Amino acid sequence: MSVENKVEREIQQTDEQKKDDILQSFGRFKDYLGDQVSKGEKLGLGEESLAKGAEKVGDYLSKNEQPRNAEEKLLQELWKVGDKDQRHHLAHMLVRIAQQTND
Repeated sequence: MSVENKVEREIQQTDEQKKDDILQSFGRFKDYLGDQVSKGEKLGLGEESLAKGAEKVGDYLSKNEQPRNAEEKLLQELWKVGDKDQRHHLAHMLVRIAQQTND
């Protein structure tokens, strides 16, 4: 199963309370993303695979969740106006932010 499919499955299996907890603040979102990136790195995933997973999360959030703070609103707006390549670059930047959270 590909990284993208695993991310998709996890998103679909996450209950509403957990989503609310993760998205309540940008700090919590960064911590969650940092934990997921750390797990992926321990499994041997490289930055490209991690970015593809982050793209899946970004697509889901943009289409299905309302921003709960200014940072999430900005990310959603950037995601919506970006083309596929720009979204991919933004996903890489989110992975790097998550990696710094873990340092």
